[in-house]
Amino acid sequence: MVKEKIPIASDHGGFELKKELAGYLHKLGFEPVDLGAYSAERVDYPKYAKAVAEKISKNKYKRGIVICKTGIGVSIVANKFPRVRAALATNEEMAELSRKHNNSNILALGAGFLTAKEAKKIVKKWLLTKPEMGRHQKRRKQIRNIEKMLA
Repeated sequence: MVKEKIPIASDHGGFELKKELAGYLHKLGFEPVDLGAYSAERVDYPKYAKAVAEKISKNKYKRGIVICKTGIGVSIVANKFPRVRAALATNEEMAELSRKHNNSNILALGAGFLTAKEAKKIVKKWLLTKPEMGRHQKRRKQIRNIEKMLA
């Protein structure tokens, strides 16, 4: 069975959490693809959010994870890309609902506001949750139509 590859990237503020989560992804049976940063040296988050979002947008990977201190900056950058539905989750319920309702394909995390233990629970819930159909599918189609209109 082929492992799903999950690109993961962070700025300096998320570097330690990214390392921890990359190991956890492997433990869960996924193949992490580390797109940087590669140290805790100060860097700017847009470069790293772009690295993941661009690949998701171009369908190179199905899902990815981006991390910065709050998670807000990386989620803003990621959502600039077509077909990206980045969701900032601060707990398991938000992660689950972002998948069920919105079929989020990038998980944004705030390393400054989560412990590694909390982040692992969020990541696991997000990875294992399937999108719901029905009314949520209709709403996702509306989002795609807005994207097409703006392109």
